[in-house]
Formats: sequence, C-alpha cells, structure tokens
Amino acid sequence: MEVVVNINLDGATRLYLIIGDPIAQVKSPAGVTEALQAGGLNAICVPGHVAPTDLACFWNGMLRLQNLQGIIVTVPHKIAAADMVDKLTDRAAFLGAVNTIRRTSAGWEGDMVDGVGHVTALQKAGCVLEGKRALIAGAGGAGSAISHALVLGGISELAIHEKDVARRESLISRLASLGLAQVNPGNADPSGFDVVINATPLGMREGDALPFDATKLTPDMFVGEVITQPAVSPLVRRARQIGCRAITGIDMFVEVRDLMVDFLVQTEGV
Repeated sequence: MEVVVNINLDGATRLYLIIGDPIAQVKSPAGVTEALQAGGLNAICVPGHVAPTDLACFWNGMLRLQNLQGIIVTVPHKIAAADMVDKLTDRAAFLGAVNTIRRTSAGWEGDMVDGVGHVTALQKAGCVLEGKRALIAGAGGAGSAISHALVLGGISELAIHEKDVARRESLISRLASLGLAQVNPGNADPSGFDVVINATPLGMREGDALPFDATKLTPDMFVGEVITQPAVSPLVRRARQIGCRAITGIDMFVEVRDLMVDFLVQTEGV
C-alpha cells in the first residue's frame, strides 16, 4: 500500500475516531488515515480516550457530529459498543461485540473483524489451523472474535482460558452450537496445544504476568498476540527464544486495519 506523506486536512475532511481506555498504544490513527487518503478519500482517523463510565455520554454527543463517518472501537469498549448501534453484521451479532462502526443511510452499523484479521495474519505466517488444537487466553471482544475465527478456520479443538466464568461459558456455548469443533474451558498450561494465543492486555504494562506458563511452551507451537505495545510482547519474545513461530499484535493490526477500512468506506446499498 502506498504511504501518504502529505495528509489532506480541511473543512470538508470526514472524521473517523478510535476510542479506548487506554488509547496511547493504538496504531490505527496513522495507519487508517494513510489507507483512507491513499484511497482518495478526504478523511482522517484520530484517537479518543474514553473511560467506560463515559461511553454512553460520548456516544450521545458523537451522534450530533455530522462529519463523523465511523468509529473504531478498542479495549475495553468492544462489547458495550455493540449496544450503541442500530444494526449489527451477522458476525458481530453472534459475538455480541464490535470493533468498527460506520454511518450509513439506514443508521449506524457495527462489525467485528479482529478475529478474521488475526487468523489471516496467522495463516500468512505459515500457521496451519485445520485439525489443530488451539488455546486462547481471553474471552472479551477480541478473544471472542479470534475464537470464532479459529473455529471457522478448521481447528479441531479450542480451549478458552478466561477468569470471568460467565463470559467464558457463554462463549463456549455459542461456539459449540456451531458444531464445528470441540470447545472447552482452558487454563494457563499450553501443554499439548498446537496454537497458543494471547487475546488479553497482559504484557502491555511493565511487570505483567504472562498469560500462559512460559516454561511449558515448546518449539513446535505457533504463538499469536494481540497487543501492539510493546511491539514484541513478553510472550512473543519468550516464544521466539525457544524456537516457536509467532505473530505480533502489529502483524494482526496490518490485517485488521485493511478490513476495518473496507468496512468503513463501503456503505453503498446499506
């Protein structure tokens, strides 16, 4: 993709926001702005730091901003934001979460592309999912989406490591209903799994515990990560040290960014 050096910004510029708490770690503002303007659109993406307690107030205000075309949603708002929109894609409705919201002639529509993006990044890096056993930490917005995409991608078994029992069991029930893979509760022990994925914020802060017992990682495992700051997370660094193949959160972001931009700008006929 061509990188835009000179960003067009004037009174006719259309606005896209990315909201989260925290927000300083996100890579979307520059990447999405470049993708939008490389596609010939007079539009930019800017970050917004929105606390969970302020989300409803924020949304009510943003509805009145007439040049707002869409919102990208990150931690911890992906589940709560699903209740803000007028319509959900089938995927977002199944997951009960969104990471991308667009304005259409019929109202605001939300989709969730984290899962497809992560699985695409895994596959491009050489990870084969068909018939494999996967372990994922996290059943929030990103974790749910990645779990869904793994099941659709052909894995034979998925274990979900999530401390919120109600959230974990709800996701297990929904995924099991698809009849495509065995889905069970998991824990921090990655022994015996082919694919091991962190879909939690663990690793963003100095001193965070690893989401898995790193002493039980083995070189034949493929490791996935969602956090983008630091660029190489403690989990990925440890995995690579022992010979695992691994993708970073930035690898995932590259794929997710293109999916988000496609969804945000393709409003015709909605």
